[in-house]
Amino acid sequence: MSTQLLNRRLPQGLGSDPLANGISRRCALRRTTLATLALAWGRAWAPLVPAQEQRRIRIGACDWSIGQMGQTGAFALAKQIGLDGVQVNLGTAADNLRLRQPAVQQEYLEAARKAGVPIASLALAELNAVPYKKDPRTIDWVSDSVQVCRALGVRVVLLAFFGEDDLREDPAGVEEVVRRLKAVAPKAEKAGVILGLENWLSAEQNLKILDRVGSPAVQVYYDICNSTDRGYDIGAEIRKLGKRICEFHAKENGALLGQGKVDFKSFRAALDDIRYRGWIQIEGAVPPGKPILESYQANLKFLRALLA
Repeated sequence: MSTQLLNRRLPQGLGSDPLANGISRRCALRRTTLATLALAWGRAWAPLVPAQEQRRIRIGACDWSIGQMGQTGAFALAKQIGLDGVQVNLGTAADNLRLRQPAVQQEYLEAARKAGVPIASLALAELNAVPYKKDPRTIDWVSDSVQVCRALGVRVVLLAFFGEDDLREDPAGVEEVVRRLKAVAPKAEKAGVILGLENWLSAEQNLKILDRVGSPAVQVYYDICNSTDRGYDIGAEIRKLGKRICEFHAKENGALLGQGKVDFKSFRAALDDIRYRGWIQIEGAVPPGKPILESYQANLKFLRALLA
């Protein structure tokens, strides 16, 4: 709630009417109460909200990219790097997507609180091996991911469509994915959660899927390196998708950010044009033989300068 709203002046002339004076006093009391609550909320959550939280774009990293997939140690390492948050994978088929368990969720929340680094978003990477487009188990996985988002206080979960879940040249697979997304979208909408589709498809192909699903709870999770590898113009793609992008992966394969093939100047210009406000998660971007900590500190420094 903005200070401007809390401190909004009453219309002139109310002081001449006893009834209006009563309303004025009640309004003033209400504003004071709201201001007190807002201040208390801010203090209560201060340990989880670093100074970088005030930036218009926050920068995190995928737990699997910093060598901490499925490990609460990701938060301590993220703090050491200087990141604003961590994107957390939900788990694997082997561990029955362990983050669905309340006890595990509490472990993650406690680790995030202790490090002062929040959970930025979630990812269901196991869909690459157990495809959403045909395996019945994944229907519950995606549905449950909405509840996990709510429990952890995040609003985006990445749904991966690579490997066994690749949608290229697979109209039947796309058809089934659309059907399943239509079924789960109302639940996500009600929970205020966004299901982000990350895939090899173009902006135009993704928009067709989003339009068929017809829900604001289903958006695109845009990876600028994957799209560059596919030969797409990332600036044009980002502008075409606009507000239907829920989050970004910033990545280079085998190189630090800014030292590979991705056109980061075009990326920055497109972000400005669509007025993006949200998370960018660093993925990969570790040169062969280089340590993760050093590489991610360099990657973060590059992105901070790019977005300054």
